[in-house]
Amino acid sequence: MEPTVSIIVPVYNARDYLERCVDSILNQEYTDLELLLVNDGSTDGSGELCENYRKTDPRVHVIHKENTGVSDSRNLAIRRARGKYLQFADSDDWMAPEAAKLLVRKAEETGCDMVIADFYRVIGDRVSHKGDIEEDKVMTKEEFASHMMERPSDFYYGALWNKLYRRNIVEEHQLSMNREISWCEDFMFNLEYLRYARSISALQIPIYYYVKRKGSLVSQSMNISKVIQMKLVVFEYYNNFYKHVLDEEDYEKNRLQVYRFLIDSAKDGIILPSILSGAKKLGTERNIIYQEAVQEDGILAEVYRSRKLMEHYLEPMALKHDLTITETSFLLYVSQSDGTYSRKRLADLLGLSGRCLSSVIQKLSLKGFIKTEELKAKKGEEKKIRIMLQPAAESLLPEFQIAMEDYGKAIFAGFSSEEVEVYIQMNRRMKENVQKILK
Repeated sequence: MEPTVSIIVPVYNARDYLERCVDSILNQEYTDLELLLVNDGSTDGSGELCENYRKTDPRVHVIHKENTGVSDSRNLAIRRARGKYLQFADSDDWMAPEAAKLLVRKAEETGCDMVIADFYRVIGDRVSHKGDIEEDKVMTKEEFASHMMERPSDFYYGALWNKLYRRNIVEEHQLSMNREISWCEDFMFNLEYLRYARSISALQIPIYYYVKRKGSLVSQSMNISKVIQMKLVVFEYYNNFYKHVLDEEDYEKNRLQVYRFLIDSAKDGIILPSILSGAKKLGTERNIIYQEAVQEDGILAEVYRSRKLMEHYLEPMALKHDLTITETSFLLYVSQSDGTYSRKRLADLLGLSGRCLSSVIQKLSLKGFIKTEELKAKKGEEKKIRIMLQPAAESLLPEFQIAMEDYGKAIFAGFSSEEVEVYIQMNRRMKENVQKILK
């Protein structure tokens, strides 16, 4: 049976960081994939490491070749790939655990020909969330091109690794990486692919960790004339893309904006600041899970596992809508209840302090997700508030449903339908037993 996704990783002397990359792929939540590792004449033991992975996981395929460059490696892997979709990764980067799942889900739900996603940029031990398109809709190539025109040399548009491609489009039009170009070859492939793509969808969730380690043209020992010549070749591709996508009148209107690519590309080689704007310490950008607690036995560890699993599936929503996990969990609970609470009850149920609860309510109100109303209390009764979801929060309901379905699939993986039914009945009885004690 053919895999749904083929993930391609060129490997050249990557021994120091290859395991992190490969492990992140083989540990994806989405398992219907194959991994093609292309050893490009490595001399540091990377080839042997690739073979070790091949021996332990049947999804891994290794291609050994002489050192002919990253473009040649990718082209060879594309010809060997069997998946419906193509994904790419660089050997010194790594993927978020849900990367393949979210990309494939978006492609299947929308029927689009390309999915483009946000990513994390990593410099040293600092990480920042990077993205550009905020529209959560299927775009035509003309709409996508108008976004790209604003930031033509941004990695978001140029790279391969934050995108999902349909292999049949690549094969039908015999698309490949240009072996003669060692700068922006990824971008040139994307431009060619987009000529044949009918629709594109953006995923506002960071699914990839890009490590700022690669060298620029300045560090590749090229003389100035060769650099200029190469950039002009890339610009010709870029210019021709817009001539193809836009009609003559629109192209003339946007000609100056198209030529902005020459200005932006001239910045290649500028040293980036060591601290990124809005950066966090690497490891704090995602929901923290303590593996020791996950592995422990005991009732509190069980409660912890259940909570963290739910948070794991809520996290993509939180990242997409710029919410914290606590805020997202709060909205989930409110969406499933009658909307009237005492503050003490709500804080206790969600495991929050009174101050933290007040902060969450205030922030969600300011963001337009909820409205609150203080209710009059009878003498001797606790004061209550009514929390009303606003349209911004109601639009999240389908995503909450997906998160809960993912949670259920994870919990019941490997269960038969009869076993699931038995569990539901037993769980209902356990709930009744607990309610008797706590009433």
